[in-house]
Amino acid sequence: MVGLVIVSHSYKIAEGIKDLTDQVAPTHKGIIAAGGMEDKSIGTDAVRISEAIKQAESGDGVVVLADLGSGIMSAETAIELLDGEDINARLVDAPIVEGSIAAAVTAACGSKLEEVITAAEQTKAVKKIN
Repeated sequence: MVGLVIVSHSYKIAEGIKDLTDQVAPTHKGIIAAGGMEDKSIGTDAVRISEAIKQAESGDGVVVLADLGSGIMSAETAIELLDGEDINARLVDAPIVEGSIAAAVTAACGSKLEEVITAAEQTKAVKKIN
């Protein structure tokens, strides 16, 4: 099953999004929150994100969603740290909440990495209010 890593500057935000994904995809055990620093303070840590990617990997790839700015840079660095390892981790350009939900449901249905990425990316175009 495609893994999922949720990267936020806030530990609470990442954990909250993981709580939501656990509700919509309760059988998926490869969803990992990588929010905040080790001590739960605000920030991002490429090494922690890299470890989360390793934990989420089950052989089908890992989708990484990040909140903003340096979270994206930290996620990119985390993926670079995996160079030489047999892990296909992809940072996805999608809203972190909506994209995480779509990715979790699609992955839990057994979809392939590219399909999970597409589901997450398509949430950019979803209108919330008509």
